[in-house]
Formats: sequence, structure tokens, C-alpha cells
Amino acid sequence: MSGAGKKVTDVAFKASKSIDWEGMAKLLVSDEARKEFATLRRTFDEVNSQLQTKFSQEPEPIDWEYYRKGIGSKLVDMYKEAYDSVEIPKYVDTVTPEYKPKFDSLLVELKQAEEQSLKESERLEEEIAEVQELKKKISTMTADEYFEQHPEVKKKFDDEIRNDYWGY
Repeated sequence: MSGAGKKVTDVAFKASKSIDWEGMAKLLVSDEARKEFATLRRTFDEVNSQLQTKFSQEPEPIDWEYYRKGIGSKLVDMYKEAYDSVEIPKYVDTVTPEYKPKFDSLLVELKQAEEQSLKESERLEEEIAEVQELKKKISTMTADEYFEQHPEVKKKFDDEIRNDYWGY
């Protein structure tokens, strides 16, 4: 195979070494995501294995002398000439330059989404802590204590009383 084919397999091999599969697996929370992730990893390994074996090997050289002895020189020379005239084109990667900027922009978007997700997680954790605290205190809390923490609820009740609206 051409030198370009070996470069592709080298890139795939290096990519497989730099992927933190374990770190990514720790970030998954749902069973469906874990199943899809396992499928992705298995597929990646299969493709990488094929690149490392099937497509990176040079074909075995043909023993023309062996065939000359068994078939005859004229016919074997004809085949050898045809075989030698075959030009195998080298692979030119036109896909990567086209999609690399798109992929890089997706990585930037991913980082932004990750940051937003972490901020939202922190906010939700704080809210959960507040609700759990409220749950602990609710049986002994007075209305005034609740209204101190939630003035918007007190305003709503006061407006309803002032407007003589009793919910029906």
C-alpha cells in the first residue's frame, strides 16, 4: 500500500491512544447513553483494527518464476506486464480539510454547552439543598418565617386578600 495509507493508520492509532474512554464513560448518567457509548467504542475499535491490519499491509509479492514453471513464460509474462502496468492511485484526503473547521467549531460549542451545563448543575444543586432544608423545617416553620424567605408569595396572598379573591 502507499505511504499515505500508512499515515492514515498511524493517525488512527495515535487517535485511539489519545482518547480517554474511561474518563468519558464516567460522565455518562443514563443507561441508554452508556449503551450507545459502548457501541461507539466497539465500532471505533473495529475500524481501528481494520486500519491497523487489513488496509495497512503490503500485498505479498508474486512469485512469477513459480508460475512460469507451471504455466509457461509467454502467458505469465503477459500477466506480469499487465500487473506492472496497473497504477494504484494514492489516497488524497479531501474530507478532513472540509470537515475539520466544522468539527473544531462543534468542539467549541461543546465546551460552551459543558460550561453552561455545569453552571446549571450547580444552580440546581443549590436549589435542591434549599428545598431539602425547607423540607426539614416545614413542620415547625411559621407563616411569617416562610414569607421572609419567599416575599413574592406573601405579596401574592396580600394582593388576593386586598382584591377579595379567594381562589374560586
